[in-house]
Amino acid sequence: MSAYNFGPNHPMSPKRLALTSRLARELGILDLPNVVVKASRVASDDELAAVHSRAYIAAVRRVGGDPALSDPDRGLGTEDDPAFAGMHEASARLAGASLTAAETLISGSAVRAVNFGGGMHHASRERASGFCIYNDAALAVARLLASGVSKVAYIDIDAHHGDGTQNIFWDDPRVLTISLHESGLTLFPGTGFSNEIGGAQAQGSAVNVALPAGTSDGGWLRAFHAVVPQLVAAFGPEVIVSQHGCDSHRDDELSHLNTSVDAQREAALSIAALADKVCGSRWLATGGGGYNIVSVVPRVWSHLMAIAAGRPVPLRTPVPEPWREYVRERHGQVAPLLMGEDADTWWRSWEVGYNPSDAVDRAVMATRKAVFPLYGLDPWFD
Repeated sequence: MSAYNFGPNHPMSPKRLALTSRLARELGILDLPNVVVKASRVASDDELAAVHSRAYIAAVRRVGGDPALSDPDRGLGTEDDPAFAGMHEASARLAGASLTAAETLISGSAVRAVNFGGGMHHASRERASGFCIYNDAALAVARLLASGVSKVAYIDIDAHHGDGTQNIFWDDPRVLTISLHESGLTLFPGTGFSNEIGGAQAQGSAVNVALPAGTSDGGWLRAFHAVVPQLVAAFGPEVIVSQHGCDSHRDDELSHLNTSVDAQREAALSIAALADKVCGSRWLATGGGGYNIVSVVPRVWSHLMAIAAGRPVPLRTPVPEPWREYVRERHGQVAPLLMGEDADTWWRSWEVGYNPSDAVDRAVMATRKAVFPLYGLDPWFD
C-alpha cells in the first residue's frame, strides 16, 4: 500500500502508513485475538466504476502507464496529484482495502473494520483532487448499498471538507454524509458550508459544519456532539462509515485547526459508541489526511484501530521504546513519550445553551438550522 507515493517532497508520504502499522504492532493491537489483518487487493475496473466513470479510470491507467501523459483536466499530473508510474494499481489497492473492509461487514465475519490507508475523500466521479485518486470511502459505501444495506451514515472528521464523497451521494437519500471541517473560507477545497444540504431528491442528506480557523479541542468536540449523534440517530443507518483524517491537529501544517491526539481519540470513541447504539456496532473506519507523520498520524490511527478492536489504549500508555528508537534511527526525529498529550478535552454540551458571540457556536447553529428541521429536530434544543 506504500506504493501510493507522489514523490519525496509531497506532503502525503507513504512513510505514515509504515510508521502507523509498526506502532500498532508494537502496541500489540494487531496481535489481539479478535483482530484479523487482511491483505489488500487491487480493485477491478468494474468495482471502481461503481463511483467513478469509465473514462476517468482509463485516464488514471493511461497516466500511470506513462506519467508524461498528464491529464490536468482530470486532476492527474497536478501539484496536488503528481503523476507517477503505477498510479492506477496503487490507488486501486487503497480502494481494494476499503472494499475488503466492506465485504467483511457484509459477510458478517466482522462488525468493525479499519483501512487506515484509505479515506481518499476528495476524489470525485470524474476527477482526482487533493491527493486523492480513487474515492475508497465512497466505494465502500456503494458496496454496502449494493449488498442490500438500506442506509449508510458517512462521518468525516478530516480538517478538509469531504467534498468528493458528498458530491458522489449528493442526490441519494440512502446516504447521510456529515463533514466536520475547517471552513472553506480559509482552507481547501473551499466548500462545505452549512447551506450544502443535498440534492432535490435528498434534502438533508448532506450535513456540513464549517468551523473557524483556530478551533481547539473543546469547540471541536462541542460541534461534533451538537450535530453528529442527533442526526445519525434520526437517520437510522445500518452501517456507519467514518473518515479519520488527523490533519486537524495543532501541529499539522496543512490546516489551521488546533486539536490534539486526545480529542481525535475521543471522537473515535464517540463514533464507536454511536455505532453500538444505532447500528449493531457495524462500523467501517478509514484514515485520510494527516501530515505530521511521526508524532500525530501513527498515534491517532493506532488509537482508532484499538478502539475498533474494543481495546482502547489509555492515553498515558508509553510509546514503545523500540518504535521510538526506529524513528530516531530511520527518520532522525524524537518520537513522543506517551500515546496522549495530556490535553484538556472538556467540552460544553449544547444543552448549556447557544452563545451567539462564539464563532464555533455560530457555525454549529447554522448547520442545525439548515438540517435539523428536515429530521423533525429542534435546532435550539434537540
